[in-house]
Amino acid sequence: MSVVGFDFGNESGVVAVARQRGIDVVLNDESKRETPAIVCFGEKQRFLGTAGAASSMMNPKNTISQIKRLIGRQFSDPELQRDLKALPFSVTEGPDGYPLIHARYLGEMRTFTPTQVLGMVFSDLKTIAEKNLNAAVVDCCIGIPIYFTDLQRRAVMDAATIAGLHPLHLIHETTATALAYGIYKTDLPENDPLNVAFIDVGHASLQVCIAGFKKGQLKILAHSFDRNLGGRDFDEALFQHFAAKFKEEYKIDVFQNARACIRLRAACEKLKKVLSANPEAPLNIECLMDEKDVRGFIKREEFEQISIPMLERVKKPLEKALAEAGLTIENIHAVEVVGSSSRVPAIMRILTEFFGKEPRRTMNASECVAKGCALQCAILSPTFKVREFQVNESFPFPIALSWKGPAPDAQNGALENHQSTVVFPKGNPIPSVKALTFYRSGTFTIDVQYADVSELQAPAKISTYTIGPFQSAKGERAKLKVKVRLNLHGIVSVDSATLLEEEEVEVPVVKEAVKEPAEMETDEASGDAAPSTTSESDVNMQDAKGAGDASGAENGVPESGDKPVKMETDAKVEAPKKKVKKTSVPVTEIVYGAMAAADVQKAVEKEFEMALQDRVMEETKDKKNAVEAYVYDMRNKLSDKYQEFVIDTEREQFMAKLQEVEDWLYEDGEDETKGVYIAKLEELKKQGDPIEQRYKEYMERGSMIDQFVYCINSYREAAMSNDPKFDHIDLAEKKKVLNECVETEAWFREKKQQQDALPKYANPVLLSADVRKKAEALDRVCRPIMTKPKPVKPATPETPSSQPPQGGEQQPPPGGEQQPQGAESPNSGNANTAEGASAGSAVPPAAEPMDTDKSETVPSAS
Repeated sequence: MSVVGFDFGNESGVVAVARQRGIDVVLNDESKRETPAIVCFGEKQRFLGTAGAASSMMNPKNTISQIKRLIGRQFSDPELQRDLKALPFSVTEGPDGYPLIHARYLGEMRTFTPTQVLGMVFSDLKTIAEKNLNAAVVDCCIGIPIYFTDLQRRAVMDAATIAGLHPLHLIHETTATALAYGIYKTDLPENDPLNVAFIDVGHASLQVCIAGFKKGQLKILAHSFDRNLGGRDFDEALFQHFAAKFKEEYKIDVFQNARACIRLRAACEKLKKVLSANPEAPLNIECLMDEKDVRGFIKREEFEQISIPMLERVKKPLEKALAEAGLTIENIHAVEVVGSSSRVPAIMRILTEFFGKEPRRTMNASECVAKGCALQCAILSPTFKVREFQVNESFPFPIALSWKGPAPDAQNGALENHQSTVVFPKGNPIPSVKALTFYRSGTFTIDVQYADVSELQAPAKISTYTIGPFQSAKGERAKLKVKVRLNLHGIVSVDSATLLEEEEVEVPVVKEAVKEPAEMETDEASGDAAPSTTSESDVNMQDAKGAGDASGAENGVPESGDKPVKMETDAKVEAPKKKVKKTSVPVTEIVYGAMAAADVQKAVEKEFEMALQDRVMEETKDKKNAVEAYVYDMRNKLSDKYQEFVIDTEREQFMAKLQEVEDWLYEDGEDETKGVYIAKLEELKKQGDPIEQRYKEYMERGSMIDQFVYCINSYREAAMSNDPKFDHIDLAEKKKVLNECVETEAWFREKKQQQDALPKYANPVLLSADVRKKAEALDRVCRPIMTKPKPVKPATPETPSSQPPQGGEQQPPPGGEQQPQGAESPNSGNANTAEGASAGSAVPPAAEPMDTDKSETVPSAS
């Protein structure tokens, strides 16, 4: 499986992958570590990432950026309305009250949801990962801000599905940073936690997290944030300053020109970065608007003065995080600053004053989140073995369940009996499962909502679940156990509903411990990848007095957090035992603002179509470029190295054809299909390939002939040799080798004479391919004959091995070599090199070339 971490920011994205040696941040096509989170819609295709950023200036109204600010938010959201004023593309309200993005694509206006566009951003990041890993990427971990609502988290999951990704975990960005920080620490304490504050100043938001580290684990103690305080707010302050200045000095209003706004904002962002390292900085833009060049200048003190409204908001999240963690500044052992906008000196000064210590930058400010995501993916993956490190995450918002109670009775009059309970309080561990018990006689609904929306610009109600229909066997109110899950992604849902029916069975009761009351039974609630917290809230719907009781105790019995009381019963008494029958009850989900499963599937298909269109257009561009490159390359070669291999009339005709195709490329052929360019290139190659072939044959022919001649001579000389190592080969076989060499040589001489008589511009008759085939044919016939091993004489048993041969049989070979039975190797080529040399033969050793691999064209002289 793939082990990849994605950090999708408001402005750019980073991809990290796990390898055997650790975590690497991968490079995009431009060899950059950050990829712009931009989608630019063109007349024929989309441009994603770096290509989209390059097209943004020329096509601002169809270039979608800062998509992270749009997903999962209602169009009427005041924050969203403020953001839209600074964006050049058109956004309107959809029928469901959520934004729709308008862009011109394939020659017509199209509408896209923010989730669809985020899916395109993920597709680009996925492609970068796949190119780097050279494998398909599906499983991943994605970093999200702390403040993302349930709907925004679902939108990220849907966008990942559209891109063909399967997120194993949506992890908070600050938690990913803390993981990347702590997992490499080998000196963490075992008892008292080491408390570290992480401050992430991003492009559009400020997030604060306080984490406690112990050996092998990290626990998130508190979260806080400011969703609208980031680097772009400082850019905006500079933008407004210079926009007013240029209106006064140059009489130009950049707000009237979308391209001028984009250029000035880009210049202000660069200016901010210069001011981070310098006390003053100039601003120069050529032809900003109305053909006017503009100049500006600002000092860091002036920049900080106009940024005071933002700087004053930095302390509030810090104070809140400390208060929620129950810590003082003295309890914070270290302060780590990350985020692309953490380099503003004024912010660092405020942090130093607040914590009383210098913030540290031991982590890469822009890459730590992606690395933390990849680490979390590696922990969840069976592919990698990761150091034991437990991450105890907490949920930033309190989640409540609400429902309508039984029909009003005489005691409470006509008041509507609404009940609710907080099932997941703020700081609840992630993941977690809790169970509630209801008494109902028919189908009922449960609303999931935020218990406190003061920190959220979102509707309180998240989703509604309809539980039923079901039928009680006894015709009275049935007991139902409803499980509510807070999963790894921070998404809340009603997991299941079970109808519990008790049946009495007469059985002897043996002495045993029983729980009292029976309702305290706790269901197993495992199922997430990480350990889940399980508790149970038994809500007695028959008792209206418990309407406001958050603990939801049943019949006055405490929550299941207390240990059940055990009682011993008399073994002699027979008592009825209750058997509980469990029946699953259907649960129907409605999530307000979320994409329906059918719409997600349509978006997946649409993304596939657009990706296919992009691929076709890229291939078309490649073919067009291939035609253009062939024209320029062939024109240069015809006047240079191909000059002798083409006659003047043929050259002139071909040059005219090349000029004609070049003119066509820049006129009628500028916008053609892939097939047309392929046909045009083939048409040119019909004229160009024979010339290239003549040149190639001329360049290769010399070395090929040398090897061929050496091969013939080697076999012929070996067959004619008187060397004793060839004595065992029959004369008839040697003659066969000689005949084969003669025939091959005759063919070669005839062809060579014909070739030598031809000019260079004529088509060759002696082709390298033919020479290669002849050499292979010769080798097939001659090699088995000339490399035949000598027959081995069997040893005589009566003769001791130490006794030398008698009589005329005693003929020691030169150099004191051993007798035939132990001397001659079956492969004569390895044993006879020294013999041939000692005999003084001038012929190259015939066996030596035969040792070359059969796939080679000609035996080589080793």
